Amino acid sequence: MSVATRARRTPPGPPRLAALRMLMVMNRDRLGMMTSAAQRYGDAARLPVGPKSLYFFNHPDHAKHVLADNAANYHKGIGLVHARRALGDGLLTSEGELWRKQRKVIQPAFQSRRIAAQAGQVAEEAAALVERLRRRTGDVVNMSDEMTSLTLGVLGRTLLDTDLGRFPTIGGDFAAVQDQAMFELATLSAVPPVLPLPRQLRFRQSRRRLEGIVDQLVAERGTADDDRTDVLSRLIASAGGERDPRVGRARLRDELVTLLLAGHETTASTLSWTLYLLDRHPEVRERLRAEVVSVLGDRLPTMDDLSRLRYTTMVLEEVMRLYPPVWLLPRKALADDEVGGYHVPAGADVLICTYTLHRHPRLWADPEQFDPERFDPARSADRPRYAYIPFGAGPRFCVGNHLGLMEATFATALLVRDLRLTRPAGHPVVPEPMLSLRVRGGLPMRVGLPD
Repeated sequence: MSVATRARRTPPGPPRLAALRMLMVMNRDRLGMMTSAAQRYGDAARLPVGPKSLYFFNHPDHAKHVLADNAANYHKGIGLVHARRALGDGLLTSEGELWRKQRKVIQPAFQSRRIAAQAGQVAEEAAALVERLRRRTGDVVNMSDEMTSLTLGVLGRTLLDTDLGRFPTIGGDFAAVQDQAMFELATLSAVPPVLPLPRQLRFRQSRRRLEGIVDQLVAERGTADDDRTDVLSRLIASAGGERDPRVGRARLRDELVTLLLAGHETTASTLSWTLYLLDRHPEVRERLRAEVVSVLGDRLPTMDDLSRLRYTTMVLEEVMRLYPPVWLLPRKALADDEVGGYHVPAGADVLICTYTLHRHPRLWADPEQFDPERFDPARSADRPRYAYIPFGAGPRFCVGNHLGLMEATFATALLVRDLRLTRPAGHPVVPEPMLSLRVRGGLPMRVGLPD
């Protein structure tokens, strides 16, 4: 076979006649659609969905090529493009020079020395969560809501230098924004946003409230006479440099709404899945607790403890393997390309699915099994680098990954040391693939004390 012929190979997949059925499947079971495609077609598939063809690649080499080696040829794709109508042009959805400018503005806030200096604040927020829950011993509590409160509290203190707890609707408002973004994806933006559907009405109300919160934060900071260098101050200064004040205000709103969502949602989801899996695997929970007691005693964690809480870290890594906080990395090809020997035409929607990649049977032994020790360095040394990408890869690697990992580690350590959280019978736990991989309907757990 000639090189030219090989470059025009098309990945296998369902016939074009299946496009309407696939669109319906994407609407009701996105994870099932991706899992089924990987099982049936292997590491590459072409999926007809409505009027589109989605090019799905499921191998570390494919992820490396699309996300890193040839990242310049790929912009954000289906899902995040549709999320732009919900989120605007923040760091999550912007492209090109605007994205590079936004990234440059906020990058200093995530420098390692700054994150290390915030460890005390993160530990205090985790300890305050434990104390709130301790006062509710015996109650069944929605831990997904509690994790959202925790991560918003950390976000407010570390990145915005403000208290976000005074805005009680913010978690629900972001849920409505995510719901709208996924509706845009499932319908491929075919439904006009002006239609008064209940979902779209809720979204518009929530977006207005979020914009009001952002405006309040900006107004409060505008009256402060200091030289703070947190993300909020940096974004205000950057937006003030726009020639057109209206453009600056709109950009500032979009960036702050995106920061508020991305800055809390993924870590909250990871913590919810961690509590769920630890309850299902008491032997892991007890080993983790033993490590925490040995390392911390009865004190709060510090930055130096991160390297000592090795098993805790392995548990979180395994949680993010099974339930990656960002379950899908969609891209759009700007020019023709070749991925894994298959031709990808310009304009094609390309999908890298971390959920299926992290469960690839040739990369992971017993992929459905929860096994934190698979992240022991002795067992993971030969694993391909791009087999595990919970924070993405390449230029758009998650800028807040170190803060999120510290937050998840401290919260997990204190929750397991000081409380016993158990899931009542009768409540199914189902993943909900939104912008992050959430627990559908929340995670009710009974609060108890350790034995």
